[in-house]
Amino acid sequence: MRGLPLGIALVVVSVVFLYPFVWLVSASFKPRGEVFDNALIPKTFTLENYLTVWQEAPMALWLLNTVLVTVLAATAVTLSSALVAWGFSYYRFRGRGVLFAFVLGSMMLPGAVTMIPTFLIWNSLGAVGTLVPLWAGNLFGSAFYIFLLRQFFLGVPRDYFDAARIDGAGHVGMFWRIALPLCKPALVVTFLFEAQAAWTDLMRGLIYLRDTSTFTIPRGLKSLVDAYGFGGEWHWEIIVTASVITTVPMIILFFLGQKQFVSGISTSGLKG
Repeated sequence: MRGLPLGIALVVVSVVFLYPFVWLVSASFKPRGEVFDNALIPKTFTLENYLTVWQEAPMALWLLNTVLVTVLAATAVTLSSALVAWGFSYYRFRGRGVLFAFVLGSMMLPGAVTMIPTFLIWNSLGAVGTLVPLWAGNLFGSAFYIFLLRQFFLGVPRDYFDAARIDGAGHVGMFWRIALPLCKPALVVTFLFEAQAAWTDLMRGLIYLRDTSTFTIPRGLKSLVDAYGFGGEWHWEIIVTASVITTVPMIILFFLGQKQFVSGISTSGLKG
């Protein structure tokens, strides 16, 4: 009985968090006039919304663009951040602490400070209007992920690397064959975090994307809100249906990686 209050509290919190999504799914199966009736079980059940949304918007193309950006962004930041983090954890060199402090200090810079200079760089490269600015910046790593991964690498005994060097492994071999496999939970956490961030990134879509053929899901949903929501035709059933379609892939991705995700989160602060 001692755990009963905790169990009740968890149920209440779960309901609070799940209710918006359950309402969204329910609304997607309702006709236009019943979307906001707050009934979780539709009075009039219809699949027409799911057919209409594919006809009114190029959802398949937007999903494809978003998947491409998400995979490239998450993969790029995971590998580049892991490489930098391993360098900070394994190598001993003068000024390492100061340099790492500068890396962490970069997290203090608001995104608005670098927004215009970053846009000017991509514009000079002719990349505005393409998907490149939405993921290519991740090739240079992320301070947060570098810090996270460094904590894991510090927990790997140096004896493993010394033994590998005796066996003739080079620096690339030690990183690829020893460091990365031993820190798989942290890599999964990094990948999932960045995948979620890239999948829901609206700001860069608004800044860099011009044509509907290059829209990602967040940018596409914004165009649907403009067309069918506020200032449009008030077809909210189309908007909520599109929102459900775009939310499901992230739920599936989390369930596929939840074991490693939970393991990585629970141990990330215990290393180093």
